[in-house]
Amino acid sequence: MTPTDNFISHLIELRNRLLRIVVGFIVVFVVFFPFANKIYALLAAPLLSKLPAGGQMIATAVTTPFFVPMKVAMMAAFIVSLPHTMYQVWAFVAPGLYAHEKKFMIPMIVASCILFLIGMTFAYFLVFPVVFGFIVGVAPVGVAVMTDIGNYLDFVMTLFFAFGLAFQVPIAVVMMVRFGWMTIVQLKDARGYVIVGAFVVGAIFTPPDIISQFMLAVPMWLLYELGIVIATFTKKSPEQTILPPT
Repeated sequence: MTPTDNFISHLIELRNRLLRIVVGFIVVFVVFFPFANKIYALLAAPLLSKLPAGGQMIATAVTTPFFVPMKVAMMAAFIVSLPHTMYQVWAFVAPGLYAHEKKFMIPMIVASCILFLIGMTFAYFLVFPVVFGFIVGVAPVGVAVMTDIGNYLDFVMTLFFAFGLAFQVPIAVVMMVRFGWMTIVQLKDARGYVIVGAFVVGAIFTPPDIISQFMLAVPMWLLYELGIVIATFTKKSPEQTILPPT
């Protein structure tokens, strides 16, 4: 097979994998769309529970009541189809990996999906009540907090993805050590920069209260430390034999 033929075959394989990802996403979206309003009610529960009696949310645009459920269904489809998406990515890159790399990456992909869901769960059950309690609590006397449903969904999705990505820190640390990009000693020396960076990220993605900032920054730091511990036991040994791709 010539290099050109090999390149074309890779493009065809990439196209097929992307098509499967899109089809999987659409199928899950169609399934979840009829339940989008119920899912939104579940997402809105942390805020509604903090509002005074009779408090409610509003729609300030004509099309918002239609597009918000669609975005909710898209978010749910992304989360539910994430394992399928990761599998398609894995199936595309796996032929180019060594045997020991395949054994390493499979648990990393599974752990990445699980940690993303854990991050979202952490945000929903622990962070949202604190954040919305703070927002409602600082409202001036006589001001009714009536959040637009579209703005609320954007805010919730931002926090979901911020915490989902933050919980990927152990995966990133382990992979950096495993592939020789950084050593354990270098990671420990960078601890101070990581802590500062975690608080900067917390300040960007959370409301302007110190509690919610800590609730993102501290887990990121602790997960970084966890990643160092895991990387210590999973780092590639010097005598490991390099096997040809299978």
